[in-house]
Amino acid sequence: MESTTFALPATPKQLAYARSLAQRNGTLLPWETQQDRRALSAWIDAQAKSAPVPSDNRPTSKQVAFAEKLARIKRRAVPDECFRDKGLMSKWIDGNK
Repeated sequence: MESTTFALPATPKQLAYARSLAQRNGTLLPWETQQDRRALSAWIDAQAKSAPVPSDNRPTSKQVAFAEKLARIKRRAVPDECFRDKGLMSKWIDGNK
């Protein structure tokens, strides 16, 4: 008898998690990998161990809103450079609480 193996399709949860990892790491999820459950599992294991791509260094919308609220209370302006750097915005907020 001839032995044939069939690849099981990936589950929807696997695909969703793999797509989120691909987006987080800034990589492409190969089409062939998406078709095989075992291949996708191996790809997920490899991607989960890798470090995410550094994100945007701009402050979050919550940081900006909180800084603007503090600025109104203290009757000060938030410096323009704080809107370009997350770390500077954090320091400004800490110094003006």
